[in-house]
Amino acid sequence: MAVVDVRLPPTYSDEGLKAAIAARAAVPGLPVLVLSQHVEPLYARELLTDKRGGVGYLLKERVSDVEQFVQAVHRVAAGGTAFDPDVVSQLLARREPLAGLTPREHDVLRHIAEGRSNAAIAARLFITEKVVSKYINSIFAKLGMPPSEDVNRRVLAVLKFLDA
Repeated sequence: MAVVDVRLPPTYSDEGLKAAIAARAAVPGLPVLVLSQHVEPLYARELLTDKRGGVGYLLKERVSDVEQFVQAVHRVAAGGTAFDPDVVSQLLARREPLAGLTPREHDVLRHIAEGRSNAAIAARLFITEKVVSKYINSIFAKLGMPPSEDVNRRVLAVLKFLDA
């Protein structure tokens, strides 16, 4: 069994989750319990939808109860599941990722998907670039995309737009 923190060296971004996915690919059915400060939806869904072997995803704030943590480890090791309720609700909410966007945010995201710059979006929507930036930051927040040096959030947002 593997108990893995999502954020591991060297970049402390999502190496732990990537390692868990790789370990399950190398050892099908390997029970894996992931610990994280927040939900990492990009890889969590891949890990959690693998039906072979036990799997769990717990938020660190909830593992302070040692007895519950040990029960979760035993459950996952035996082939069961252990999911934090917040993880479940966030992953289920992502099935309709664009549902929480306002009509104006949809417009901005559509223009991003068309390859337009912030200046071009501002000109087309008759707003300032600063307002466009605010809409884009709101879109990223609603789509669960925290700032990252390893990920181009505009590309990920467009992928979600195209997938919707």
